[in-house]
Amino acid sequence: MQVNVLTALVSFERIFEVLDLKPMVAEDPGAVAITRGPAKVEFEHVDFSYPTAEEISLASLESVAILNGAPSQQVLHDVSFVANPGDMVALVGPSGAGKTTISTLVPRLYDVRSGAVRINDLDVRDATLASLRDVIGVVTQDAHLFHTTIRENLMYAKSDATEAEISEALRAAQILPLVESLPDGLETVVGDRGFRLSGGEKQRIAIARLLLKAPDIVVLDEATAHLDSESERAVQVAFRTALAGRTSIVIAHRLSTVREASEILVLLEGRIVERGRHAELLAADGLYAELYETQFAEQAAEDEAEPTQDLPAFAWDPGTASS
Repeated sequence: MQVNVLTALVSFERIFEVLDLKPMVAEDPGAVAITRGPAKVEFEHVDFSYPTAEEISLASLESVAILNGAPSQQVLHDVSFVANPGDMVALVGPSGAGKTTISTLVPRLYDVRSGAVRINDLDVRDATLASLRDVIGVVTQDAHLFHTTIRENLMYAKSDATEAEISEALRAAQILPLVESLPDGLETVVGDRGFRLSGGEKQRIAIARLLLKAPDIVVLDEATAHLDSESERAVQVAFRTALAGRTSIVIAHRLSTVREASEILVLLEGRIVERGRHAELLAADGLYAELYETQFAEQAAEDEAEPTQDLPAFAWDPGTASS
């Protein structure tokens, strides 16, 4: 018993030590709200490196370990681009090129080391954090769902959403028929992190949540990377609705999904090495053309392979309906 109490005390000390840490991203006392409506996103000569161990370490850990004193490696180098209202700017390139890092700087999850990120000509460091969260919607490749009902997962984006709004969001996300077919409909519990739904179904629920939120800016981080072909097609249809009229930053592994982008930025080792539209970049015969040709060859090989039998999209177990 005494050992358990002492262990708990040590854990509580560590928890409160974390809670007492000063946030690295703080709201300026004079911050102003971003105006809602058509949005322009601008990166101006952005350099970025992630926080070092010294910047984020805990005193209790320093007493039992030696900090890595190496400086943080620079991740982004002089990144500049503009996404005008309604534009889709696609970020492509090999793993580790800095694509996801760019996406985290738009909602100000981190602050740039130099340069500026602006929304409607307002530096995000001068904007209120609440307004940033309001105008930006994010869908990642692993959409997070809470261990609760479909309805509550959707209303997390808009707590006062009406039945009509929820139904319209689900319809636009290409998943209303599935939800209506479930025994408990919107009251279906999706399980921890949505484990009772397939990957494509989770993504479409996340898109419906995005549509309910109705942000001015959408960030998609490889949102179709791990889906089968059928699920990807359904999600792509839903994305066309979600992105219509909105400014979007799209990180794409499958280059076929960004052919219609207003501008494609090709990143390599934190630098923009090519930019332009799909046809222009193919004609330039550079890194983008190389990536595209490689994916085309891989897709052709997959199409020739014998298809495998997929599991049912939603394995409903009435015995776990209230779990």
